[in-house]
Amino acid sequence: MPVVSRSDEAAMAAFTRQAPCALVFERIGAARVHCTEQVGQRLAEAAAAGDGTILAVEPERTVYAIAAGFRMRAPVCGQAGDAPAGGGRAGRGRSGSRSGGQAGSGATWGVRAVGADVSPYTGKGIRIAVLDTGLDLSHPDFSGRAIETRSFVEGQSVQDGNGHGTHCAGIAAGPAAPAAQPRYGVAGEAELYVGKVLNDEGSGGDGGILEGIDWAVEHGCHIVSMSLGSPVEPGQGHSAVFEAVARRALAAGTLIVAAAGNESHRPESVAPVGHPANCPSILAVAAVDEALRVAPFSCGGLAGEGGEVDIAAPGVDVLSAWPAPELHHRISGTSMATPFVAGVAALHAQADPAARAARLGERLAQSAQALSDPARDVGAGLARAPAEA
Repeated sequence: MPVVSRSDEAAMAAFTRQAPCALVFERIGAARVHCTEQVGQRLAEAAAAGDGTILAVEPERTVYAIAAGFRMRAPVCGQAGDAPAGGGRAGRGRSGSRSGGQAGSGATWGVRAVGADVSPYTGKGIRIAVLDTGLDLSHPDFSGRAIETRSFVEGQSVQDGNGHGTHCAGIAAGPAAPAAQPRYGVAGEAELYVGKVLNDEGSGGDGGILEGIDWAVEHGCHIVSMSLGSPVEPGQGHSAVFEAVARRALAAGTLIVAAAGNESHRPESVAPVGHPANCPSILAVAAVDEALRVAPFSCGGLAGEGGEVDIAAPGVDVLSAWPAPELHHRISGTSMATPFVAGVAALHAQADPAARAARLGERLAQSAQALSDPARDVGAGLARAPAEA
């Protein structure tokens, strides 16, 4: 049960007395509570009473990197599948079948689309936290690189037994010159923080996500990339807990970007932006294809007061890192678009030391390339890297 309280010390101490079984995340003023029904009811009543100590109490949701029941592990390379909220779709073929970029381009279509291949910035000095299924710690493209890691999944190490997290980390901060592939990473010199908040099956709980955000804020990460989520119903509101946490992250200098979700089946139907990307203070990322049109699966902004798409990035047939033995693989989803935005944000943060948190989000929107699809589907447009030093 995620709970958010006032973040001052007195309020946190008062909350701990009410729920001694809580795992408290002090930097974001939130907690994860495993408790009896009676204790849960008492906490909910305290929140409803507006006593100022507890601001919101919510049941814990399960969030996914991919559809429940569809295990996105290396053996499924080459299969196609639906792409639910926050997840990725398996792409075509193995890493050796296509370059992922035009012949001789030296970079994948996604890297070229956002302009990272011609930007003078590399993300140096900027910290990106990727909260996902972990990272293949033995991957040759990350060899010799100092990477901070931590697992928030009980009984599992940071080592990625899924693939989704390695793929997302590669997009955000993969090397500018990988040994055997075109460039697929955006901010190759960013400081990478990898938090495992989803298990090797690609799922996790809200509490683990909050713990990962708290860790990222503690370490001064400028950007948190979350390619995860769960679907919401049309008209359903956003999480009060995650909105409060996102605001506190912004106050600490951390911008959170999250996948809008993959529940749409365009042109027949458009699904609303999923949780937690539908929070007003979290940047919701849509996916576009190589023609820069919204992807068929990408969720749209169907609700007011949060629930809008903020920005778009490449999310179809995206090449990036993958655990051994494949090493590289292509998948599709708003999961892939999200680390593109995180990487581009790192380039902007390097270019402008004043661009932090909310100001960084504003800079991303102001520099975005206008697209032909409506703002409901692509927000401000295509995320673009800063072009001039």
